[in-house]
Amino acid sequence: MSHHPSTTTAVVTGIGALTPVGNDRESSWQALLSGTSGVAGITRFDPAGLPTRIAAEVKNFTPEDHFDRKRLRRSERFSQYAVVAAREAVEDAGLTLDGDPGARVGVQVNSAVAGFPGIETATGRMHEDPRKVSPYFVSSVLPNMPACEVAIDLGAHGPVNASALACASGIHALLEARRTILAGEADLVLAGGTDSAITPVMFTGLSTMGALSTRNDEPEHASRPFDADRDGFVFGEGAVVFVVESAAHAAARGARPYLEISGGALTSDAFHVSAPHPSGGHAETAMRRALSAAHATTGDVDYICAHGTATRINDRLESAAVRAVFGEDADRLLVSSPKSMVGHMIGAAGALSAMVAALAMRDGAVPPTVNLDTPDPECDLDYVAHTARKTDVHTAVVNAFGFGGQNVVAVLRKP
Repeated sequence: MSHHPSTTTAVVTGIGALTPVGNDRESSWQALLSGTSGVAGITRFDPAGLPTRIAAEVKNFTPEDHFDRKRLRRSERFSQYAVVAAREAVEDAGLTLDGDPGARVGVQVNSAVAGFPGIETATGRMHEDPRKVSPYFVSSVLPNMPACEVAIDLGAHGPVNASALACASGIHALLEARRTILAGEADLVLAGGTDSAITPVMFTGLSTMGALSTRNDEPEHASRPFDADRDGFVFGEGAVVFVVESAAHAAARGARPYLEISGGALTSDAFHVSAPHPSGGHAETAMRRALSAAHATTGDVDYICAHGTATRINDRLESAAVRAVFGEDADRLLVSSPKSMVGHMIGAAGALSAMVAALAMRDGAVPPTVNLDTPDPECDLDYVAHTARKTDVHTAVVNAFGFGGQNVVAVLRKP
């Protein structure tokens, strides 16, 4: 691989995904376009007695189909998801990574919750019999492990990083990959987000916060972003990974980019550990700065893939922030929330949104926000209710807002 120390544009040339509605990129995308929900009753554990008994699980995933027994013993599900998605992204990009020690391939795979299930399992085993705790326990649950497992699997010897920005982790990975490429620190970066933490303790904790939907009797209608009858988010899981490289590097090997990562911005509410700032002003600032960094105007943007969690306050604040930033352009924008179908994939959520933007550009279609039956009067944008919309998408904004007040916005362009 050649060295491009000064490059001006970072592009996405490969995408891999494992989501609650599909075990690869294309099946996930077709399900999202058709408005298919991946929310159902929890199968990962017995949720009897909990207020919330539904989740958006990855389905029909058999780790043994992808990994040998030794590898399975040392890895957690959130790492396995990342590796499977990364393999698909590399294949999609038409790459062969041969593990050459000189190869300038980096990895930036972020997670919000890390190895929560492993910690829960090991804690139970320790109380039962300390000898039952796996010698791989500590290494498997670390937040950097998905990135490291991807590097090990694909022979990536460049910079390997992991950052935790709660629910904004997945889109931050794409911006960090862009920074790495533009700084000339790598030729390629495998970047994305992953999480898998559907466990009793997690659900008990989120339930006591009052964060989760309790619409257990009609799971596919539980996630209702921007709807007046929304009652909390649906917890999800999965992974989305991208191949990011400089435009020059992609052109030299004849790769076709999905999109250009034009710019982005991070701000902090610096307000509360879980509640967003009531003004929404810092999310607004992130959007303004991201547009400025991308040299884009509000008139350039066709589509916003919203954070849209279906929590009472988040949806209203995001809608108000979009209106404040876009002004009269807000009324012609298409805005949608894939969380209405896949729930909140936590550390993978922002990466899923970037995938939606990429494939919307490719196919000229924006997936819907399902379950938007009674729009909240305070959420007054065009959320593409119920059915996908055919439209050309040239410039998209992806919003992601995380616990702790972390706001990350990316601007993505059709190449």
